[in-house]
Amino acid sequence: QVQLVESGGGLVQAGGSLRLSCVASGRNFNTYPVGWFRQAPGKEREFVAAISWSGRGTYYSDSVKGRFTISRDNAKNTVYLQKHSLQPEDTAVYYCAAKPAYSGIYDSSPKVYYYWGQGTQVTVSS
Repeated sequence: QVQLVESGGGLVQAGGSLRLSCVASGRNFNTYPVGWFRQAPGKEREFVAAISWSGRGTYYSDSVKGRFTISRDNAKNTVYLQKHSLQPEDTAVYYCAAKPAYSGIYDSSPKVYYYWGQGTQVTVSS
């Protein structure tokens, strides 16, 4: 069982940067791939990025590639999402999620992620 808590959201101007953190509690977090998703009002939950259990593999949606960077520090049970060049369309609630141990990162469907955080709001003003 893994519990996830996101933090770092807030209000930022367009063009700005923000770093989100996802802290996990529970055993063997370093065996779980982790993804970030976002959900804007009235829209479906959207995949943003994923990182492998080791941290050596990453995968991004086309909408954030080159602007967002996902990383993890397994010693701290934490996954980060560094966001640059933020735009109003990046406004959403951001969630981190973990999928089964040692699984791959290229299936970006929310359905394959077992554990979810409560989300953190990111608002980008124009």
